[in-house]
Amino acid sequence: MDAHTHFTQLARYNLWATQRLLEAAAPLGEADYRRDVGLFFKSVHGTLNHLLVGEHLLWRRRFAHGESPSVALDSEAEADRARLAQALRDGAAAWVPLIASWPAERFEGRLSYTNMRGQVMSLPFATTLAHVFNHGTHHRGQITAALTQLGQPAPELDLVFFLQQTA
Repeated sequence: MDAHTHFTQLARYNLWATQRLLEAAAPLGEADYRRDVGLFFKSVHGTLNHLLVGEHLLWRRRFAHGESPSVALDSEAEADRARLAQALRDGAAAWVPLIASWPAERFEGRLSYTNMRGQVMSLPFATTLAHVFNHGTHHRGQITAALTQLGQPAPELDLVFFLQQTA
């Protein structure tokens, strides 16, 4: 499988999983949604905000524009629950055309940026892009555990489930 196909598929999976997760979290009452349930970013809300910051305000800007934004990973980028959910959907959807716009040789190159400590970094482009999608999977998994802890059903988010549904 070529890099365009592979990463487009990961971006489509990321969008699908984000949508399913947000649907599963929607029935949570406000208190449970914001309750510290022991996640690294404390609550479902805090972890969703971290996904917005990490995937979209930080990494997508690095990949799309070569920018090195300075934003705290625990920032509350969006306090409003509905706007946060929409920003996550929009952000996840934006990866698909971005990836489609890159020439094939881009995946074999490097991504250079300045990290949060001011250090210039140069990492393998494709592997770093894989990190972005892996990072989202990690935090979605934390949220599904929190949903279960809060008495809500957790959505099935495995990649293979996505492949089966979209085959």
